[in-house]
Amino acid sequence: MTFFRSRCSAAAVSAALGAALMFGACGGSDAPAPDTTETPAAPEPEPAETVPDQIQMGGEKSVTTFFITSVGPGDGGDLGGLAGADAHCQALAEAEYAGDHTWRAYLSTSATDTEPAVHARDRIGTGPWYNAEALLIAADVETLHSDNNNVNKERATTERLDPVNGVGDDPNRHDILTGSQPDGTAFPASDDRTCGNWTSSADGSAMVGHHDRIGRGDGVNSWNSEHPSRGCSQDDLVGTGGAGLFYCFAID
Repeated sequence: MTFFRSRCSAAAVSAALGAALMFGACGGSDAPAPDTTETPAAPEPEPAETVPDQIQMGGEKSVTTFFITSVGPGDGGDLGGLAGADAHCQALAEAEYAGDHTWRAYLSTSATDTEPAVHARDRIGTGPWYNAEALLIAADVETLHSDNNNVNKERATTERLDPVNGVGDDPNRHDILTGSQPDGTAFPASDDRTCGNWTSSADGSAMVGHHDRIGRGDGVNSWNSEHPSRGCSQDDLVGTGGAGLFYCFAID
């Protein structure tokens, strides 16, 4: 009987055992060598930039980028349209050294036969917005229209940093004109919630929010869409807890 010696030397067998028998130290297997290279760890994600709750005074521009008008134009829901309301914001800001911003009123208008609807949320820039004490109101448009904004009696102040009367004060002035739905969009044209797109001090009504977030039932009230006024005259606005005030936002 004939025996065949293996062609593998003792050294080859030893090497094969130390590396991997399957690699074919003794027969020339075609299997590739295992990749022992370590995969580099993925880089740590950059931390999300946070918007500070308060900013420093003395920058290139005024810190004030949000306020409630200390007074309204005085003719009920007739604000002179959006242009008149914007001009009122600008004039009040300039009187308090914040005229280096471009100001817009937070007001919606409904579509007409000749003009499309205008949504308040689309008029006010991208944020962040701070009151005259440099305290944060909201970081961006989405936060402003969420439960995480800081529109409240403590921070939603006038251009002069004065608080606006709310529930429990005499007189209550917490009804703030917006003409808007909770998400900051306009109402359908069939619903007059803008006093004739801010040109009427007689017919119609205006949707208002409560800057102090209290006043109608339990829970937190909406800052921008709580209830319609009973009319558009100055007396009507006062009679439901307002004074014809509105929110102003800087767009730059």
